[in-house]
Amino acid sequence: MSATEISAALVKELRDETGAGMMDCKRALQETAGDLDAAKRLLRERGMAEAGKRAGRETTEGIVLARLDGQYGTIVAVGCETEPVSKNEEFLAFAQQVLKSVERDGPEAAEELEGQRVELVGKIGENVAIRGSTRYDQEGDETIAAYVHPPANKIGVLVKVRGSADAARQLAMHISFAAPRFLTRDEVPAEEVENERSIYEKLGDVQSKPEEVRSKIVEGMLSKRFFGQSVLTDQEWIHESGKTVGKALGEQDVEVLAFQRYALGG
Repeated sequence: MSATEISAALVKELRDETGAGMMDCKRALQETAGDLDAAKRLLRERGMAEAGKRAGRETTEGIVLARLDGQYGTIVAVGCETEPVSKNEEFLAFAQQVLKSVERDGPEAAEELEGQRVELVGKIGENVAIRGSTRYDQEGDETIAAYVHPPANKIGVLVKVRGSADAARQLAMHISFAAPRFLTRDEVPAEEVENERSIYEKLGDVQSKPEEVRSKIVEGMLSKRFFGQSVLTDQEWIHESGKTVGKALGEQDVEVLAFQRYALGG
């Protein structure tokens, strides 16, 4: 049977029975001349059927890895389904391969490891996913630092700043704990700010106050409850209570250029 004779119905049948991707099913049928059983075997041999069945499963366990080499800073998060697999030698070897590939060729390199990922899923019998990959290039007076929280190694941060290496590492530790979503208030979408403001305006504690002071109360809530939680420069510096990150970094003459935080978990 030629490639043009592989019907969509046959491809769908193979996909329904194996859970493998549509294109993988089509290629398997083409390579086996439309023999459904042979195509199933081929997909199993390649690990694709197992990978397809498990593709939707959550990968809340796994490992975050980071490396600095003077020119680049790299961080990757590779997820799996269970704690024992996160310590499996083959899983850890794959995670290291992801880290090396991203360090060498950039974040897009992770996509080129799909074949190895699928094969690993077939071997270990549970879903594996590359949850994130980032590489920062160091230029001029820039400093890159990384922090992966021990002992679980499921939360990691990569930062790029202008400033000292010690301050950069302190910042990475702070971000791992405080999980900011934005660097500054300017990055927060206006619609999100307005949604938060409208919620606070309707709170009983606000409505019970005189109308002329409600706006000030709402802005105070917005600053403390929203910006103070979501915006890095507004957060309380974990290394010195009572001081914001913006103030602490300003005192150390540190300019934050970029940060990336990866966290595995439920």
